[in-house]
Parts: sequence; structure tokens; C-alpha cells
Amino acid sequence: MEWDTGATAWMLTSASLVLLMTPGLAFFYGGMVRAKSVLNMMMMSFGAMAVVGVVYVLWGWSMSYGEAGTGGLVASPFAQFGLSGAITDADGSAVASTLGNYPNVVDIAFQVTFAIITVALISGALADRVKFGTWLTFTAIWVTVTYFPLAHMVWGGGFLSGNENGLAARIFGVTDGAATVAPIDFAGGTVVHINAGVAALVLAILIGKRKGFGKEPMRPHNLPFVMLGAALLWFGWFGFNAGSAFGANETAGLAWVNTTSATAAGIIGWLLTEKIRDGHATSLGAASGVVAGLVAITPAAGALNPVTSIVLGLVAGALSALAVGLKYRFGYDDSLDVVGVHLVSGLWGTVAIGFLATDTGLFFGGGAQQLVVQVLIALVAIVFSAATTLVIGLILKVTMGWRVSEDAEVGGIDLAVHGETAYESIQQGSVIKEVRA
Repeated sequence: MEWDTGATAWMLTSASLVLLMTPGLAFFYGGMVRAKSVLNMMMMSFGAMAVVGVVYVLWGWSMSYGEAGTGGLVASPFAQFGLSGAITDADGSAVASTLGNYPNVVDIAFQVTFAIITVALISGALADRVKFGTWLTFTAIWVTVTYFPLAHMVWGGGFLSGNENGLAARIFGVTDGAATVAPIDFAGGTVVHINAGVAALVLAILIGKRKGFGKEPMRPHNLPFVMLGAALLWFGWFGFNAGSAFGANETAGLAWVNTTSATAAGIIGWLLTEKIRDGHATSLGAASGVVAGLVAITPAAGALNPVTSIVLGLVAGALSALAVGLKYRFGYDDSLDVVGVHLVSGLWGTVAIGFLATDTGLFFGGGAQQLVVQVLIALVAIVFSAATTLVIGLILKVTMGWRVSEDAEVGGIDLAVHGETAYESIQQGSVIKEVRA
């Protein structure tokens, strides 16, 4: 079979860009924590890469895409266990992708990177206080019980897709064997950002606050790390969004421009909100605005035009800048603002499609049906992620325990858990304390 080498090259490049996002996230999160926790924070992202990279090959792909969509909740983990039948068929020929003229193994490469980054995002809500072993165990279980089913439901022809047996089809009917009004999640508003944001909120409440939360300053220790991480995330996000066109085509070009427009506007929205509220436009705000804009445009990158993308990003930056303060009002310790950024902007981006989509949005004469569908898929994703995360979190709390000891948390989780520190002065300080004790 003659493969489209341009599409193949683009998709492999996109997969590599998305994989880069997780080390970029490690820098972003690592810079936001205190100096005594930076290595642990970065290790949580690298740990997600390690665990999900193995699990996805064994049963993750099979659970997400191993069977043709039937409008259900999840595919069988055994249908293509270990990628059996996913790369080559019975006669040894390469299996073709159902999304483009390239080998299916390229889709596997692309999709595993989405699973990795989704789990890694959750870690930002748990900074400074959780056992590394419990985090790795959670990663394996959560990606299996929560992420793979939701990926199947939205992208694999399941309950939240445009399948004729899915939720949208049951509400607004079927046309030519598919939902008349199909849900839109171009690159992961529900599957990635709402999913991770809800999980982060549940775990932050379940595990509890850091020692001294709300009473002592817990400022970012390295803002250049945060800015570097934001830059790497922005760069990698072009693979995330433009790659979700599944080809080097005009849709990929539109997604690229929309991503840039929304992200730039996200920075402006955040900085304006900071300036009006606090009197300063900060580097942390700029970096956070980058992420808010990126998150919001993710589900909408192929459905909006560049001008409406600016509107989307501007609102996302302002909403998330306001939302990050909710943790102090309601008393949950979302350490690095996963809820305020990923859940809030993910919800906004998913729902805003119903207003701003060029073909079906309410503001473009499409009626309210797309908006209803977008709200419903967001609500289902919230309930599903919250329920599964709570069960997993409670089981691990009883069996393994989530929290490190108080001494480890106060003295520095890097040294206590990993036996190393990012900065020599921290280790020297710990040695002096031990001698004095």
C-alpha cells in the first residue's frame, strides 16, 4: 500500500511535539513549587511518562480504540492486548489508520502522548505532600479506569461521540448513520482538561492541604523555569491541536492559527485581570495565561475562526485568573492551580463551541442544539471523572496512604523521598538541622 509520507511525517512530528509537553510541564510545575520540592514535582511528570508508556501498549490502546465504536463506555482491554492486530494483520501487512492514509502504528504513537500528559497534569494539585509510590500506582489505575474509557467514549465511537447509539444521537436523532448534532472535542477539552481538572479537585480535597497552606507564603521558587515550561508547552501544543487534524492539511493550518490567536489572547486576558485586580502584570500570570488560552482552544481548534479564537482565549485568560483564587475561598489546596486553569478553561472551551462554532454555533445561526450537546458531554465527563477518581483515591488512601510524613513534608520531600536535592544549599541546611537536633 502507498502511504501518504507527508501525512505520516506530520503525525510522527506531532506525536513528538506532544510528548515534549510532559517534560515542559515538569519545568512549568517544577518552577512553581518551593525549592525543596522541585525534583519530586518533576519526577511526578516523568513517572507518568514511564507508567503510561507501558500500560498504553499493553491494554490502553485496546481499551480506547481496539474495537469499533458501539456507543458504549469502553472497549475490551483484550481485543488488541499488547497491540496484537493493531500494527500488523494476520498476513503481516501493516494495518492502516482509519483517520488518514498512514499506518495505524502512527496513531498509536500519537494517542499515547495524550494519555501521558493528561495524568501528569493532575500532579500539580498534589505538590509537596504525596508518596511517590502511591502516585505511580494511582497513575496506572486512573489511566485505566478513567482516561481510557473517556477516550473511547469521546474519540473511539463511544457514548459521548457522534455514534448513532451515543448520547447526542439519542437526543437530536440520526442522519446518515451518525448523530445529527455531533459533539465537538477536537483535541481534548473533555478527555484531557476537564478530566484532569476534576480529578485534581477530587484528590486535593481527599488528600488535604499542605502544612501551612493559607498561613505561610508558598511562592514559586524559579519563575524562569515556569516561563520555560510555558514556552515548551506552547510549542508542543501545536502537535496537540494541529496534529489532531490527522494530516498536513488546511484543518491543521486552521488549528495552528487558532491555537496561536487564542493563546496570545489568553495572556492578555490574564494580565489585564491581574493589572486591574492587583496592580501588577506578572511573569507567572503571563505563563499561566499561555496555558489557559491553550486549554480553552484545545476542544475548539478546528471549529472556530481566528477572530472567535481571540474572543475564546481572552475570556479564558480572565476566567482562569479569577478562578485560581477560589481555592482560598473554599479551602481546598489545588497547589499549582490545575482546577483554576485546566478545569475552568477546559469547561469554557468545551461549552463555548456551542456559541462560537463557525458552522453550528448559536452566534452563527446554528441554533441551540450544539450548545446543549456541548454542555451535556461536559457534565457527563465531570461526573464520570469525579466518581472514578474518588473511588480510586479512597482505595489508595486506605491501602497505601497518600501523605508523606510531616517531617518529610516540612523538611523537604526531595531529600526525604528521593535522597537528593536540586540545590546544594538545601541539603546543607537539612544536615545542619539534623546535627542541631
